[in-house]
Amino acid sequence: MQDVSTAPSSTAATVAAAALDGPGRTLHATVALADTAAAEAAHRDALREGGVSLGPLHGVPFAVKDIIDVAGMPTAAGSATRPDQPAAATDATVVARLRAAGAVVTAKVHTVEHAFGGWGTNASQGTPVNPWRRDVPYTPGGSSSGTGVAVGARLVPAGLGTDTGGSVRIPAAFCGCVGHKSSIGLVSRAGVVPLSGTFDTVGPLTDTVRRAAEMLAAMQGEDAADASTHGIARADPCAGLDRGIAGLTLVHPPHETLLRCDPQILTAFEAACDLLSAAGAVLLPRVLPHDVLEYQRRATTIIASDAYSLYAEMADDPATLLNATTRMRILMGRDVSAYERLRAERARAVDIAEFAAWMDRADAMVLPTTPLLPVPHAVADENVYDMSLYTRMNNYLGLCGLSVPMGLSVEGLPMGLQIVGRHLDDPLVLRIGAAFEAARGPFAAPPAV
Repeated sequence: MQDVSTAPSSTAATVAAAALDGPGRTLHATVALADTAAAEAAHRDALREGGVSLGPLHGVPFAVKDIIDVAGMPTAAGSATRPDQPAAATDATVVARLRAAGAVVTAKVHTVEHAFGGWGTNASQGTPVNPWRRDVPYTPGGSSSGTGVAVGARLVPAGLGTDTGGSVRIPAAFCGCVGHKSSIGLVSRAGVVPLSGTFDTVGPLTDTVRRAAEMLAAMQGEDAADASTHGIARADPCAGLDRGIAGLTLVHPPHETLLRCDPQILTAFEAACDLLSAAGAVLLPRVLPHDVLEYQRRATTIIASDAYSLYAEMADDPATLLNATTRMRILMGRDVSAYERLRAERARAVDIAEFAAWMDRADAMVLPTTPLLPVPHAVADENVYDMSLYTRMNNYLGLCGLSVPMGLSVEGLPMGLQIVGRHLDDPLVLRIGAAFEAARGPFAAPPAV
């Protein structure tokens, strides 16, 4: 299979479309190919030949998670509950902005049902296959499972995902690519099937940190259709991307406090900290105000409550074709009373202030993206939330984050370094990720299909 991340940008879109329809189908990444890909690629060719460039994303192919609207294509949200969903009349704002910047939609790709799960499994629509293991199907991470697989397999250099508790960063870590969880309000969510209005964000999965920064530059901005974007200050994420990290202070939870962490991931994280230190950063261990399990638990209360407020009718009716695991997760919100929800919101405000004080005199935090490695589909336990153990706190505390590949396990499975920044510190987080990427050197490619 051709690696389209390095193919000429004007022809890469059609190459990617063919790859996703051919050998890539063995990975079960694709829901449907975009009929417009070839025409869009030809149009980008014509512009370039006429001396017109739309910028660094000109001709870059990208895949779209199937909870994000693409004009002319239905949005199934990974669920059998939406069989007669009509084709979207318009693009989601993020898709429209990427197209305006010259990027080309190649396909809609799979997602965990209603984006509610971290392993990447989907009982009714099928689970994408992690491209790093072909002997036995391994989990891709979720909920942006198809995007992680398409980018990790190098079928496309970029894709769109969403992140409510780790759903961009987890598949990025599992599939060996870059995943950016944007700050709330930075990127519009208009045209995206919601899960939790409190925590939902849209972000890119890409082959490099620079491409993630370029996508953010194109996507960010106010949108009348999403009130969370109003009045948000924005900086150019590409400016200063290569400034390095000399003199920055990066805090991290002491290694012994990283609950349930696979020894291989912990070893890789220690090596990543050494690289960051060698690049000029000051690394400081600092015990979190609460352990990661407590943050995860507090976030789950709010997510489940939000999800039930949206999907109560569907979850309460046993006749609906909702996956059993998704139904169980949504129904957790039924037991959250108004009093408990308000108490959770008050506690969250205290936790946010407490964490801000904890971050005093630090530029960012680093920790592993996931505590565990991918596992075979057959043994993945959809009822275990361990995959979001190190990521969900990020959404809960209103932070931004980035996952960058930091190494491979002895089984050849990727592991991710997570860089966490304050709200709207996305350019700094990307800059740290770029510095780590440079210090780490080129990352291995997955086995050929």
